[in-house]
Parts: sequence; C-alpha cells; structure tokens
Amino acid sequence: MPIISAVPMTSEASSCTLDSLKADLAELIDRLPTLKHQQFIQQSLTTILHLADSEIERLDWKILSAALADMERGFQLFYDYRHVRKITIFGSARLAPDTPAYQMAVAFSRAVSELGFMIMTGGGGGIMQAGQEGAGRDNSFGLNIQLPFEQQANPIIEGDAKLINFKYFFTRKLFLLKESDAVALFPGGFGTQDEAFECMTLSQTGKFGPVPLVLIDQPGGDYWRSWSQYIDEQLVKTGLVSPDDPSLYTITDNLEVACNAITSFYQVYHSSRYVGDQLVIRLREDLSDAQVESLNTDFSDILVTGKIAKSPSLPQEGQDETSDLPRLVLYFNQRDLGRLYQMIRVINQVGIPTPEEAAHPERK
Repeated sequence: MPIISAVPMTSEASSCTLDSLKADLAELIDRLPTLKHQQFIQQSLTTILHLADSEIERLDWKILSAALADMERGFQLFYDYRHVRKITIFGSARLAPDTPAYQMAVAFSRAVSELGFMIMTGGGGGIMQAGQEGAGRDNSFGLNIQLPFEQQANPIIEGDAKLINFKYFFTRKLFLLKESDAVALFPGGFGTQDEAFECMTLSQTGKFGPVPLVLIDQPGGDYWRSWSQYIDEQLVKTGLVSPDDPSLYTITDNLEVACNAITSFYQVYHSSRYVGDQLVIRLREDLSDAQVESLNTDFSDILVTGKIAKSPSLPQEGQDETSDLPRLVLYFNQRDLGRLYQMIRVINQVGIPTPEEAAHPERK
C-alpha cells in the first residue's frame, strides 16, 4: 500500500486548486439563468470564493458556516408565512405567570392572534412564554438561542416546527425584526431596553420598519411611563433627539389601545422600502391628488428635495410581490423619523380602505 505523506500544499498547488475552483464556479454560474434570483446567488458564491482566496482564521469559517445555517433555517421557515403579519414580543424572561405584566402579555397576544396576527418571541420563559400562551402554539414562532445551561424553549413551543434554535444572537435578532410587522415591549431588563432602543435606531437609519412600536404596561403600571419621562427629560429637552421622536412609539396600559395602535397603522399604509435614495411607501388604497398635495403642504420639512409624489412600482421593484399596489415616493431626510410616523398616521386617516382590506389588517 502506498504511503501518503502529509506534505504541506505549495503556493503553486494552492493556486492551481483555486483556479480549478474558479472554473467550477464559472460553470455553475453559467447554469444559473434557470434559477430565480441569479444575481444574488452569484454574488453570494463569489463572496465565498473571495474568502477562500484570502487568509482568514478557522474560527471565521466556523462563524460564517454557522451563521449561514442559522439563516437557512430562518428563511425556509418564514417563507410559507410571508403573507401573514407577525408581532414580535419582547420582555423579561424572569416574570412569573402570576405577575400582572405576564397576564397582560397573555391577554395582548390572545387579542392580536384573534385579529389574525401571529406572534414571535425568543422562545424562552417569562414574557416570551406569556406571548405564546396567549396566541397558542399554532399561531406562535419561537426563536430560541443556544446557551450552555440556559434558555430552554418554553413548554408551549417546545417541539413545534416553528421553533428555531439559533447559534448566534445576531442571526436571531435579524429574524425577530426582519419578519416583524409590529413590536410589543413589556417590562424587562437590559435586554428589553436594548431591544426598544435598537428598534428605534434601526428605523431611523432605514434598516427596519417603519412598524408600530407599542410599549405596554400592566394596568396601572408605570414602567414605560417612567422610561418615557427619562426620554423627555434627558433626550428631548436637551436636544439629543427630535421633539417628534416620541411619535415613534405608543405607551399604554390599555389592551384596546395597544391593539388599535397596530391595526390602525396598516389601515391604508402597507409597507415601505428604499430604492436608491428614494423612500417608497406602498399603500393598500390609492390617495387622491388633493390628499397627496396636502401631505406635501404639511410634511415638506422631512424632504431633502422634490415633493411627495404618486408612483407606480419602480423598475428596481420588478420582482416585488407588492408591485400592483399604489405608491408614494419621496426623498426622506432620514432624520425626522417621528414626523414620518406622523405622516403615516395621516395617510391612514385620509385614505379609505375597502371593507375587505379594513377587516384584515394582518394580511400583507
């Protein structure tokens, strides 16, 4: 039997191997026109090939492969539920079932699931379990995190096909926000505070939303009202945030107000995205020319240039499932996010959805 020695690969051999890999990739890419989203598949494969030709650590490859596996599970799971709006619930994992905040979370998630929304939580205990208790297993997603000796999935979602155990916090947070059409925050510790501020920061930078953000106290509670006083005293009055930024969120201890803050947000407004420097706002119903002109009169201060204008879908949105929806396009300054939320509220008040649309705010 021949003996194979462990001889290190020379740079010349490595170069030949890489050239062969590039040739194989080129052949694969040649077959991609039969696949959807060819451009992005090619970009992803090319990025991996560039990394293969660079000097990165073994740990870097482990992070990359585990993150891709996390994302594969998330993409596969949520694809079948892409037409149903989902609400992410954040809050303390330490609150017991007999606490008023826990019971409020149960009541809220039950109410919004009866309206047709689905619930997403981190899959653990406390407020996360309360969210799934109220919504029920069939209407719940659990996005758990793998931690040594901690964070077992709660018994309501344990074993369900809609439970994902993520390796990394950043991939878990990606899906908790990417798939979310509203965020409900209940009392919690550092993590909950971080999630509240991150939602607003990502919205302000155009990476998330706009979506309704509802901060829910137990009846008579003052957790979020005390938080709001800090925002007013230390951020708004000192000029560190805009005076309109409190429009980003609704604080309430009333279940009906909390539900209405979400359903009313999607009465006419559907969703939005950036195409280049333009913000594209999709609508469930068209606005009249007079209504658009009124928006220009009242919200010209949020524009970098030009006017708010009605538009069909842009060429860059060619494969977008919302391409048949009416649109508004504008050059938003990405600074006055509170004012943008105010404009969305006005749009929802002046537009008149059909009875079918009004009856199903949970449909995307």
